[in-house]
Amino acid sequence: QVQLVESGGGLVQAGGSLRLSCLASGIIFSINDMGWYRQAPGKQRELVATITSGGRTNYVDSVKGRFTISRDNAKNTVYLQMNSLKPEDTAVYYCNAHFIEPLVRTPMDYWGKGTLVTVSS
Repeated sequence: QVQLVESGGGLVQAGGSLRLSCLASGIIFSINDMGWYRQAPGKQRELVATITSGGRTNYVDSVKGRFTISRDNAKNTVYLQMNSLKPEDTAVYYCNAHFIEPLVRTPMDYWGKGTLVTVSS
């Protein structure tokens, strides 16, 4: 039912830019908080950026000033614009949808399959 499909990953040189997209279906997109996470080989998955249903954004310190998360509710899509990429940004990037069901108060999280970003030096 729920499906999050990432796209836009690839190989880029250090200092370059990339824009990731996440197309969501099976959820009421506009009321979900959305986020981007990443996981490098042998490392824990970390939160990169979030954007709430109201449009508030947060970023991990390492990407502040370089990455921008945005959403287009009309297209059910979340974006991650990545500028000034560094080799340490290399990871699989995952899209996340988060929602707390209002009656049962059950937190719900859905994940995409990920898209690989490789930054060469």
